[in-house]
Amino acid sequence: MAVLSISRALTWHAEQQPDAVSVADDRSSVTRRELDLASNRLARAYAELGVVRDDLVTVALPNSVEFYLACAAIWKLGAVPQPVSYRLPPAERHEIVELADSRLVVGVEHPGRAWVPPGFDAGGHSDALLPDEAGFSWKAPTSGGSTGRPKIILSGTPGLVDPEVSGVPYMPAEGVQLVPGPLYHNGPFIYSARGLLSGMQLQVMPRFDAETVLRLVQDVGVTWMLLVPTMMQRIWRLPPEVRESYDLSSWRSFLHLGAPCPVWLKQAWIEWLGPDRVDELYAGTESQVVVFVSGRDWLAHPGTVGRPVNGGQIRILDEAGAEVPPGTVGEVFQLPAGGQGATYSYLGAEPRAVEGWESLGDLGSVDEDGWLYLADRSKDLILSGGANIYPAEVEAALDAHPAVRSSAVIGLPDDDLGERVHAIVDIGDAGEHEVTEAELQAHVAERLVRYKVPRSIEVVHEPVRDDAGKMRRSQLRADRAPADED
Repeated sequence: MAVLSISRALTWHAEQQPDAVSVADDRSSVTRRELDLASNRLARAYAELGVVRDDLVTVALPNSVEFYLACAAIWKLGAVPQPVSYRLPPAERHEIVELADSRLVVGVEHPGRAWVPPGFDAGGHSDALLPDEAGFSWKAPTSGGSTGRPKIILSGTPGLVDPEVSGVPYMPAEGVQLVPGPLYHNGPFIYSARGLLSGMQLQVMPRFDAETVLRLVQDVGVTWMLLVPTMMQRIWRLPPEVRESYDLSSWRSFLHLGAPCPVWLKQAWIEWLGPDRVDELYAGTESQVVVFVSGRDWLAHPGTVGRPVNGGQIRILDEAGAEVPPGTVGEVFQLPAGGQGATYSYLGAEPRAVEGWESLGDLGSVDEDGWLYLADRSKDLILSGGANIYPAEVEAALDAHPAVRSSAVIGLPDDDLGERVHAIVDIGDAGEHEVTEAELQAHVAERLVRYKVPRSIEVVHEPVRDDAGKMRRSQLRADRAPADED
């Protein structure tokens, strides 16, 4: 059918099946009609607080029905949801909200900004149809920049959708989607929102639990979900008798992304569920290029993360910026079908580009047939449990401690998370300062969200950087990682 504003798409779904469940969590649920009317009331309340078309609105709510009601209300005003963790320390949230210049903060009080608390009641407002509005961008997720400062990634797609298609060929437009990941991360947000807007029923988990995933597949009839390799590993590590005790016949397929998946784990899932139910995607939040591989194609090309789809292109360049032959490892550069800048724009950062081709810092190679193989993580980025963690951001928090002279943060292999955050902290001459690992972790926890806090801290009494402020992270990792990292 014709493309509609997100506002009108939600109303269209409510008219088609008003009593169908739209979103459910562990406490409540709303039908399509209830979602449409409640978000109309909420939108009018937000408008009274100053929200207008193209404003960014920070949403700091846990995984819940309420999260989607807030986003629906924002879309209905033609504004842009800007999701963040509701557990962000005030200092980190302050930087993000100020960078976004958010018109409204939903879920937490923010000095100097209009805000509404969790459970905000807009019942006194009209639920009548609102004027038709579509914002210039439909989402604005946040990422900690490689500079240690936050950045906001504005989608280049406006608030327009076709309500009869999911917008992504590897996700169905109907059925029941399980949402096990945190909604302040781009992956869970984008795919659950696309599901909502194409008419899927969303079953939202307040937090991930391996066995609960399987129970919900059985009890709710889940047909599709998005996972990260850490989730896959935790599910796979359930006792076989537990995994095999649930009826998973409704589960048609799933998509995994967010971090490299170990070959053995991918193979195990394909053997368990079958190749037609296991899909993989590689892309940044910027979505310059989307790389996709089905389970069957992966079996023919073990280890690949796929080939570009939707007209995007990949080039592998060496350190001098020259393209390397097939099979040679270099830095992965991407160009979207519409050219540089077609898919996103930054607030608080500038892209790294060579003649319009952009890099997220990943290393890899492409074979003769165009299949991409990642050779390593990005140079600095730590991928832990599917979350992106930038060392500079954690180092900035550590260095703020009065006993810390300098610090280096690296990712070390972890069987559960893929990588764990490890900090090497220089506190100067031995005996000059008294500081414990727990004290440093508490110090970081006051400034950064929990998953960025180092899981281990190594105290040293010598500089970790040279006089130019440089360090060799690769050597630091090699000195501390096991010799065999298969």
